[in-house]
Amino acid sequence: MAALSELLPVAAVTVDAPAADWREAVRRAGDLMVATGVATDAYTAEMIENVERNGPYIVIAPGLAFAHARPSPAVLRTGMSWVRLARPVAFGHESNDPVELVVGLAAKDASEHTAAMGALARLLADQDTARALHEAPSPQAVHDILRGGQEAGEPRQAAAHGGGDVHKILTVCGNGVGTSLFLKQTVEGVLDRWGWSRYVDVEATDTISAKGKANEAVAILTSREIARTLGDVGVPVKVVEDFTSAAEADRVLRDTYDV
Repeated sequence: MAALSELLPVAAVTVDAPAADWREAVRRAGDLMVATGVATDAYTAEMIENVERNGPYIVIAPGLAFAHARPSPAVLRTGMSWVRLARPVAFGHESNDPVELVVGLAAKDASEHTAAMGALARLLADQDTARALHEAPSPQAVHDILRGGQEAGEPRQAAAHGGGDVHKILTVCGNGVGTSLFLKQTVEGVLDRWGWSRYVDVEATDTISAKGKANEAVAILTSREIARTLGDVGVPVKVVEDFTSAAEADRVLRDTYDV
């Protein structure tokens, strides 16, 4: 699996970028992926269309948007971009606006960037690192911080079957390769600390697949916008506002399991 620094090179990072609105902010993230040979201009349009169609669920934490769309022919190879805005812009999110950081993702499939998502989730969950990224004076400084924090060990193994029931939790977004995978990493980090990793399998998926898989799960964790899209699927749908927050994931899991 590709490391975070490989998927997010210095050339894909910009700081203090101007943007008049959320569309221009997403477009800047897309332009960087075009410039680094990750995607075509068509993918930028698909990222914008994703928000227009599904709402601002990509704003996964206060001030942070994770711009992406489904894998498509417009994706040339898996890669990312990092746009820190000169001035925050509103995406229309109820609790996480305004946005000052847009991380772009173009994925051929979910498997290629799982490790990078885990590293990024851990970095942004650490307050000191998040502050350093916010204050980094240049693209090289941002990249140095990202490279220094990507050593996160082996990918987490799926929950072991046998010797007791294994529960499934679904993390859901519009496309199944971006925000849902990011939330999966945060939830798994909490389960690891609880010592529950062998008992709970966390699967990232999209809204269409989630409706078919709901009966396999004890709960679905997602954004408020995607929760509205899912509606009643026969299992509890839990809203997570901040996908980078281990504390919020802990609270939602405790509510799910009544612990």
